[in-house]
Amino acid sequence: MRRVPSTTTHPVLAATPTHYENFPVASWLCPPRLRPPVAAIYAFARTADDIADEGDASPAQRLEELRAFRADLAATASGTAPSNRWPEVFGPLAHAIRGFALPENLLADLLSAFMQDIEKTRDGAGYADRTELLDYCRRSANPVGRLLLHLYGVDDASSLAQSDAVCSALQLINFWQDLSVDLPRGRFYLPHEDRRAHGLSASDFHTFRPLRPTAPPPNAIALVASLVAWARTLMREGAPLVHRLPGRAGWELRFVVQGGSRILDKIEALACDTFSTRPTIGKADAPLLAWRALRMRRQSPA
Repeated sequence: MRRVPSTTTHPVLAATPTHYENFPVASWLCPPRLRPPVAAIYAFARTADDIADEGDASPAQRLEELRAFRADLAATASGTAPSNRWPEVFGPLAHAIRGFALPENLLADLLSAFMQDIEKTRDGAGYADRTELLDYCRRSANPVGRLLLHLYGVDDASSLAQSDAVCSALQLINFWQDLSVDLPRGRFYLPHEDRRAHGLSASDFHTFRPLRPTAPPPNAIALVASLVAWARTLMREGAPLVHRLPGRAGWELRFVVQGGSRILDKIEALACDTFSTRPTIGKADAPLLAWRALRMRRQSPA
């Protein structure tokens, strides 16, 4: 499973999408009254992601654990007592659901994506095309943005669509950023249709993984370049949302957008060879991110 989209260290806190760290966890830009529900959402997603991805459990065991986690979500959402297995998750989440009417279906979508990922990305099976991969993003990333919009009372169709575009872009950026990490672990997010268009099969990627002497061929680099362009297009489609969100939320999102865009810049600076290197954002990038975030403020809303 993917790490819960990350810019914590979910870009204000770390400005680098790696999955539920592209998640602004109770940062100083988050209004104090919203920090508890944001932290509760993060703990829910982070714990589920760990169940799906960490440790030595078999796929069957992971799925069983996620089903139990889903049952506890249903109990919590209905106002009944969950099991005592994850009190640090469902105690705070119960308060957030009661206090802010968090939609259960968005939280459940995250679990659905985690379950799918256990089965879908193993052994090079992967995703057939961009549509199928975006459907995964719809459940693995987009619910996080929609939950945050819900907390801010933003629910118009245009804002939701732009939020989905930003969150899907962050998820895709995470994929293309992490090829050197994901491929050796059997996580395969390069769509089959795109691979075929560049004359590549899943088996081709076993020959130029990290620590192997064979460099990625030009068609593999061209594949990543096309996928990076796709992610950048999605990010640009969603970026005008920064002008729709009030106060701190708008500033938080500016850094999220710029953090994701900066990772794309760094992938391109590597000539799109993330098969060998994983680009990251550090403190040295902070001035540029701040300048770009401020520049967004001066642009007219789209």
